[in-house]
Amino acid sequence: MLDRRDIRITMVKGAIHSVETFGSVDGPGIRFIVFLKGCNLRCKYCHNADTWNPQSDDMRTPEELLDFAERYRGYWGEDGGITVSGGEPLLQIDFLIEFFKMAKERGINTCIDTALQPFNEDRNSEFFGKFEELMKYTDLLLVDIKHIDREEHIKLTGLPNENIQAGMRYLSEIGKPIWIRHVLVPGITDNDEYLHKTRKFIEELSNVEKIEVLPYHSMGQHKFEALGIPYQLEGVESPTAERVANATAILRGEK
Repeated sequence: MLDRRDIRITMVKGAIHSVETFGSVDGPGIRFIVFLKGCNLRCKYCHNADTWNPQSDDMRTPEELLDFAERYRGYWGEDGGITVSGGEPLLQIDFLIEFFKMAKERGINTCIDTALQPFNEDRNSEFFGKFEELMKYTDLLLVDIKHIDREEHIKLTGLPNENIQAGMRYLSEIGKPIWIRHVLVPGITDNDEYLHKTRKFIEELSNVEKIEVLPYHSMGQHKFEALGIPYQLEGVESPTAERVANATAILRGEK
C-alpha cells in the first residue's frame, strides 16, 4: 500500500517549456533535452527569456515525460541520454528527483544544464537535502559561470554569485563530474583579468571534465521583444574567433 508520501510523489508534475528530441551539444552523445519553466536570473544575453515565467500549459508527470523520451532512445547510442535544461531546472527539484530516479532505474544517462542559482549551502536546509538526493541519480552537470566578479554578476544577471560558487565547490567535494560553460560577451565577460580570475577559481575544483567558451549571440533578442522586455545588449557584436580562442586558452590554463 502506498503511504501519503508515495502518493504525493507519483502526482508531482513538471512545468515544461519544450523538448528537443535530437540534441547534440548539451552533454555527451545524442540527448533528449527537456526545457523546464522558471528562472530567477535575468541574464542580459539569455536566449530563453520565454522560460523565465514558471507557469506552463504543459504539465507532465515524470513517468509521462520519460515514456515520451524513450521513444527516441534508439538514437542515443552508448553515450547519449537525457539532459534537463531551462530556465533553471533546480527550481523544480522535486520533479527532477523523481524524473531522474526513474531514468536511472531504466539505465538512462542523466545530465542537468544549470546555473546552480537555487543552491543553498546550509546543510540543514530542505534544499540541500533534496540536492543530495538528486545527485544520487545525476551523472553529469553542465554548469554556467556567468561572471566571476560578484558585482559584475549582479549587473549581468540581477543576483549575486556566492551560492553558485559554493554549489560548484560542493560538487567538487563529492566528485560529481561537471562541464563548465562560459558565455563570452564583449565588454562584459571578454576581459582577460576576469578570465584569469575565473581560471583561478576553476583550479580549486577537482571535478571539471570539460571547459567550453560560448560566443555571445543575439539570437534571443526577438524573445525579449515579444515579451515586451528591453534588450540591454542592443548593438553588441559577437566576439571574434581570436577572442574566443584567447578566452578558451586562459580558462583551460594554456595561457
